[in-house]
Amino acid sequence: MGRRRLLVLGIVAVLAAGGGVAWWLLRPAAEEAATPVVMPVTSSTQRQTVSATGTVEPAEQADLSFAVSGEVTEVLVAEGDVVTAGQALAAVDDSLLAAQLDAAESELDAAQARLGDIDTDTDTASDTDEAAAQAAVTSAESKLTAAQEAVDQATLTATIGGTVVAVGLAVGDRVGGETPAQGEDTETVGITVVSTNRFVVSAKVGSADVDQVKAGLDADITPVGGAGTVAGTVTSVGLVASADDTGAATFPVTVDVTGERDDVYAGSSATVEIVVSERTGVLTVPSLALHTEGDTTYVYKVADGARARADVRVGESFGQVTEVVSGLAEGDEVEVATPAPGGGRVPGGGGGGGGGRPGDVIIQDGGGMKPGGFQSGGR
Repeated sequence: MGRRRLLVLGIVAVLAAGGGVAWWLLRPAAEEAATPVVMPVTSSTQRQTVSATGTVEPAEQADLSFAVSGEVTEVLVAEGDVVTAGQALAAVDDSLLAAQLDAAESELDAAQARLGDIDTDTDTASDTDEAAAQAAVTSAESKLTAAQEAVDQATLTATIGGTVVAVGLAVGDRVGGETPAQGEDTETVGITVVSTNRFVVSAKVGSADVDQVKAGLDADITPVGGAGTVAGTVTSVGLVASADDTGAATFPVTVDVTGERDDVYAGSSATVEIVVSERTGVLTVPSLALHTEGDTTYVYKVADGARARADVRVGESFGQVTEVVSGLAEGDEVEVATPAPGGGRVPGGGGGGGGGRPGDVIIQDGGGMKPGGFQSGGR
């Protein structure tokens, strides 16, 4: 019995010694992880943004087609050509239109002659005769104008300057609204021109944020697969909502990409951060430097190697930093708690498993930027 008791006591002593060694080995790493750092109080620009996603589109797009009927006789451009406003792109046979123009001119000449033959100074010319003759002239003038417009429309011209991205016409195609002959197709597709290197983003904003978004606000645009962040401006905010894939209400917002860009591509998706408010000269401290005791917020101010408590009044929180309204000045240095790996204890606060001094402010996730949240730094 005595030998067995000695054996048990020996095993307990070994285990205790092993635990002490393990504690001693782990102790420096834990203390190092929990060591506070000293960081300065800074002044910066803080911005509140609303996030949106959308698609990059040309700033202008003209889908052009013939307004008159006829057979295509010329196609003067190809995909990729750069054109100017007013440039001829294609033409149809205008022989019939020219004949209709000649007929309209003859009709107007005859109507004007009949009006001139009426002698208003004689009793034989009635007011009715004069009114009828004048009406005939007005009608003939209207027909002549329409006939001239039809002749002009026999040539398809660009309404905007830009790049031709689609050509749906070929010589011999029939275009316009006339009924095709038996077995004949009538081609109605025309030519598409888009603005060159000028883009907008057609985005969607949720109903919770749309009230903050106004035309004229600055925006940062990040196209997928293209340039880095580029500047933009909100140009319009829609009033009618539509449902997204989840059924939530979203509102259309158009953001103009600033300037001409050759590194932005139509059809790509993009994320947009719309700046709804911006403040300059905001005094901030790292949020992890803040502690609370009752209704009092304080930091540990470090000066000449000495650590002292300093009460502060705080304002808005901007993720990883918080505004200081009073109690500190720019350039002051404060002690900042550093979270221990795995949610361990941090100076002045509780660990992942609880503990810590009552009232201390602990931000375990670092307060990272969230969509629609605040961010620091200027444009």
